[in-house]
Amino acid sequence: MSENSNKYDSVFIGFAEDPKLDANGKYISQRLRLKVPELKDLMERYATAVKPDGTGGNVFITLGVSKNGKSFATVWDPNSEKAKENQQNKTSYSKKPSAADEDLPF
Repeated sequence: MSENSNKYDSVFIGFAEDPKLDANGKYISQRLRLKVPELKDLMERYATAVKPDGTGGNVFITLGVSKNGKSFATVWDPNSEKAKENQQNKTSYSKKPSAADEDLPF
């Protein structure tokens, strides 16, 4: 059997209510219910680091629809291996151009 090597940067946190639609089928809203202990756990485990300037401290929750049509929610885990890889790749691409790159006509 082959080993599943998929890495995810989000964690499944549960199912959400189905979206509310207007008479034309246009999306109005969708609700996710979290109990106080679940909310505290999300804040403790999945909040981003707070920077010295006061920014950060965010919890990112994504609502989606599964293949079988059921609404669900995931939370981004900044401590996951995939998130750390993405952050390393992001910082490696965001370096300032060198003096040699500034000579390029485009």
